[in-house]
Amino acid sequence: MSPKKTVLDASTPERIIDIDVSDEMRESFLEYAYSVIYARALPDARDGLKPVQRRILFQMSEMGLRPERGHVKSARVIGEVMGKLHPHGDSAIYDALVRMAQPFSLRLPLIDGQGNFGSLDDGPAAMRYTECRLTAAALSMTDSLDEDVVDFRANYDGREVEPSVLPAAFPNLLVNGASGIAVGMATNMPPHNLGEVISALRYYIENPKASLADLMKHIPAPDLPGGGQILDLANIQEAYSTGRGTFKIRASASIESVTSRKKAIVITQLPFNVGTERIIDRIKSLVDSKKLKGISRVTDLTDGEKGLRLVIEVKSSHEPEELLADLYRLTPMEESFSINSVALVDGRPRTLGLAELLQVYLKHRLAVVTRRSEFRLKKANERLHLVEGLLLAIVDIDKVIKIIRASEDAQVAREKIIKTFKLSEVQTNYILDMPLRRLTKTSRIELETEQKELNQIITELKAILASDKRLKKIVSDELQEISDKFATPRRSILLENE
Repeated sequence: MSPKKTVLDASTPERIIDIDVSDEMRESFLEYAYSVIYARALPDARDGLKPVQRRILFQMSEMGLRPERGHVKSARVIGEVMGKLHPHGDSAIYDALVRMAQPFSLRLPLIDGQGNFGSLDDGPAAMRYTECRLTAAALSMTDSLDEDVVDFRANYDGREVEPSVLPAAFPNLLVNGASGIAVGMATNMPPHNLGEVISALRYYIENPKASLADLMKHIPAPDLPGGGQILDLANIQEAYSTGRGTFKIRASASIESVTSRKKAIVITQLPFNVGTERIIDRIKSLVDSKKLKGISRVTDLTDGEKGLRLVIEVKSSHEPEELLADLYRLTPMEESFSINSVALVDGRPRTLGLAELLQVYLKHRLAVVTRRSEFRLKKANERLHLVEGLLLAIVDIDKVIKIIRASEDAQVAREKIIKTFKLSEVQTNYILDMPLRRLTKTSRIELETEQKELNQIITELKAILASDKRLKKIVSDELQEISDKFATPRRSILLENE
């Protein structure tokens, strides 16, 4: 069969647009760059999440995957997120989910994984094999979403809605760090200790003009999931001041006796994102090339119970201290971490110092608590309005029943009750819809008790909204509750010098 030819109708006018190639390339590249920066690579400074991470946590919350419930297949979560909120490749979504479940990647994991979620040396199992649910910490990230605390926006096809940011009951960006490469910029932020970050934040609430030195008394340095030893504290101070800087992370090692004549270097902690296989491969390469001498055997005794334990046996003719210095110098047992604190603030990428990071989060959290208080005040006023109307009707319930029985239809009964008892239409509808079993003496006592409680709640909420001091105290107290619940001791050791 011959190929079908396209015949142009002579009556159809030609539509040829002359476009300057350089202008088109510039505009298209800028559009692509903006998309990568805002929709993919950089976290929001308020909740510390990229869009894909936020969508995963929100959708899992909507699915009811709470810590007290069972795990579900990761593939099911990926399908829900991809179909409703994130119309991109499933592998990218799964990679983001896996990272939030890895205790060696995040200081405070947000997803509780079951199955093989990978290690520093190996990747995770396929999504059809692993299972997941939210951690208790993740619940505090999504808490109060149903109380109008953040703005929602339409998803990619306009059929669903998603939060523009999560309420974030703790400063996730500092606690768990972030990494991402955009167009023309990148971010790389190390994890920190939750207790230290909250301590600094509470101090900052009380002292808005606190200096960097004051804040660093609470947050002296990052606290990495794998521990290790942190050097170059002066550089860390520079990074906290400007948002950019470099520090060194060194493995934690000790020298132990294997036999009466032989000693070994035992490594129990490695630098951030460095696995034992990488160390072993590097040592083997150095030994084969004769750049490293004095090692008789390397044994990896790492297990799930005792944790990391890499034993490097030293030949009796060599000094273990000198060999350890060579290992730090020649292998990834000592690595550099470059801090580049770039995050989105009001929709724009900014390089932020420590004080600015705390300030942006605090502003967000104050807005969340304010909106939550306004929502609860509105709900309390609405409920009080109904309770007061019901109490008025119960006082003369016989008359209410008489009006209803004498009325031709519900509309007539509604109008007569409104006119007789001076009630609003909302109160009247509530009375008409009320079951008769509520019209008892006990019910009246319960309503009077509820009325008193509602008045107390309304008074308290109005006082909170009228006082910045009380608002800040609530934020501070809630942060302390998070710290009491989730904070753990520092893992990374700080060294003034080598």
